[in-house]
Amino acid sequence: MNLKKISLLIVLLLIADQALKIWIKTHMHLDESIIVFPDWFQLRFIENNGAAFGMHIASGEGFDWGKLLLGILRIGMVGFIGWLICHLLRKQDHTPKGVIIGLSLIFAGAMGNILDSAFYGLIFSESTPYAVAQFGGHYAGFMMGKVVDMFYFPLFQWNNVPRFLHFLVDSNNYFFGAIFNLADAYISVAVIYLLLFQYKFFNK
Repeated sequence: MNLKKISLLIVLLLIADQALKIWIKTHMHLDESIIVFPDWFQLRFIENNGAAFGMHIASGEGFDWGKLLLGILRIGMVGFIGWLICHLLRKQDHTPKGVIIGLSLIFAGAMGNILDSAFYGLIFSESTPYAVAQFGGHYAGFMMGKVVDMFYFPLFQWNNVPRFLHFLVDSNNYFFGAIFNLADAYISVAVIYLLLFQYKFFNK
């Protein structure tokens, strides 16, 4: 395992994430769905404003300071993870390959969502329920773009959900109602893998 191979892995992960997001954004209306497998898997196009903890702290010109703060924190996190990967690669005799790959997935996932926020507002027109976005538009400034999400798994309806479990369902009471993208999946899979199988390494 070396830096060249890890860099190639990260680039391939980013290409897959961005290619899917760009296809979704330029071929689907906002909130449009494509049924992949009936009853449990859809491609449903939504956009996430991405402000930290739902904050929308706007100035008179509509500038979202919460979103900018989240963007800066993400960039700082990506920088730290990049440094950590390089540091661990220099000591790879003592670092399991799974740790390097897990951190690379997190790096690629965070970077993929940063690219949406940083550049999509500058290069696309706005997506709406009535219009598909086009290249060459400009719907937001730098770091003010929206993150594209598309994977939706409404596995089953769970009515009378206890209040403390409402986060597990969507507005129609479908279990696992979160809509996410490839970048989110990279991060989630990597974090679960690292916690379950590489915790001993981090305990050191």
